[in-house]
Amino acid sequence: MSEQPPSPAEFNQQVIQEFRTNGGTVGGMFDGAPLVLLTTTGARTGRPHTNPAVYARDGARILVFASNAGGPRHPDWYRNLLADPRVTVEIRTDGGDVETYAATAVPLEGDERDRHFRDQSERDPAFAAYQAGTTRVIPVVALSRLDLSDPERIRAIGEFLLRVHDELRRELDAVREGVDDYLAGRPAARVPALGQQLARHCLAFCGALHTHHTSEDGAFTVFERQFPELAPVVGRLREEHRAVARALTGIEGLLADLAAGTATDAATDAATGAADAEKLRADLEGLASELETHFAYEEQHLFPQLRSSSAREPR
Repeated sequence: MSEQPPSPAEFNQQVIQEFRTNGGTVGGMFDGAPLVLLTTTGARTGRPHTNPAVYARDGARILVFASNAGGPRHPDWYRNLLADPRVTVEIRTDGGDVETYAATAVPLEGDERDRHFRDQSERDPAFAAYQAGTTRVIPVVALSRLDLSDPERIRAIGEFLLRVHDELRRELDAVREGVDDYLAGRPAARVPALGQQLARHCLAFCGALHTHHTSEDGAFTVFERQFPELAPVVGRLREEHRAVARALTGIEGLLADLAAGTATDAATDAATGAADAEKLRADLEGLASELETHFAYEEQHLFPQLRSSSAREPR
């Protein structure tokens, strides 16, 4: 029996993981291609989403192409950028590292769009084939590093991050309640289904937290350059991001075990699932404590300075 190919979402996740693990390089169909990761805010959900995209440099900005492999619809990340032009870029540097920074997206129009798409098609003929295969005009989007010369923009970023913190707090509370419900005494025959449902909810939260911290890291790069006095605060926050990522790795491993729940003996499933859920609850309690300390520090030391800095002349 042949192995099923990964779904588009699974394929994207594989590319993202390979990109981050290997310093911005990816093999397979993307071998040798200039690739970036774009984290956008979902137009309908308001949640962060990360997608790989081929790019070209254009002076200080980079260009990405919403080809969707010549499909009939624009890719989701493009529709997200139309609703909210804030994006986090992860890109390989000449030194072989991955740089993360915040950027603003502007779709190109008219002759400028046509010229850049023509240049890209000459560099990579696949793009000419993509355009020939669809009736839509494939958008070209310019990404420019976040400009903090506008005080209102700085304030808006701080308020947006605060809203995300509040949403993540609520989501974590819901996940913890789900674990408590799971352990409250369910019929053994239902344990596998409950475990899978709980695991999906938890993994969605873990993914949202991972992506939020990626977005913050991009903004932090810009904050440090604009406001050097924030460097010690940002340094601590970045280290806390790494600590949270390590905790999430352990939680995701537990969730995989909980979701499996396929033993033929329902009683065995129940006992194993309960043990995994008890460990998960303890780990989530630790994560909740760590996150609250992290959020509180950021809200106390970063956000007020952004509000104060927004009133000053940018450097």
